[in-house]
Amino acid sequence: MDKPGNITNPDASTEEKIKEAARVVFTAKGYAATTVRDIAAQANINLALVNYYFRSKEKLFDLIMAETMKILFDKIKPVIYDESTTLNEKISGIVDSYLELLLENPELPLFVVSEMRSGSDMLPKMTENGKLFLESHFAKQIRQLQAKGQLNFHPVNIMMNMLGLIVFPFIGRPLMLKTGIVNEEEFRKIIEERKKLIPLWIVSIINL
Repeated sequence: MDKPGNITNPDASTEEKIKEAARVVFTAKGYAATTVRDIAAQANINLALVNYYFRSKEKLFDLIMAETMKILFDKIKPVIYDESTTLNEKISGIVDSYLELLLENPELPLFVVSEMRSGSDMLPKMTENGKLFLESHFAKQIRQLQAKGQLNFHPVNIMMNMLGLIVFPFIGRPLMLKTGIVNEEEFRKIIEERKKLIPLWIVSIINL
């Protein structure tokens, strides 16, 4: 995992500085191992200010997780709810949107996976977004394929394969960078290539 860095935006409000610092430390250390003092040190502010703005580590973490889930879903919501696009176009849109998001926030997958494994209470937030996904036009198009007998496997496999192909490179990114398999520039180039490759792979599975 990348080593936590300093706050990147010194002109941000104190509240935003605390949230940015918390994201860095939670990602690097996980919820259980993080202390409010760690967050204050990362933000270069007084410990009392963290408690003043957020009262507790738990409330700060809950806020960050809620924002994270919102970012993840809001990025693809316009794509999957668009009734004017084909399934192929939606697949390309989902892949492009998520890869762009993760290029901007490469530690996000590790953060989410780490907190899921630690047993943090992410389920309600993920369940809510899951319901919105099932109500989308994208899900409707998948169900239509299934009704026509064009899918000989469970439709969840489509999302599992697509998300796995999108997310796994970012989970493996710290190891690839540390061992010299790729450098940062090469990694970004690979991800740009995957914007074209992943939709081709998914469409070939569906036989559209």
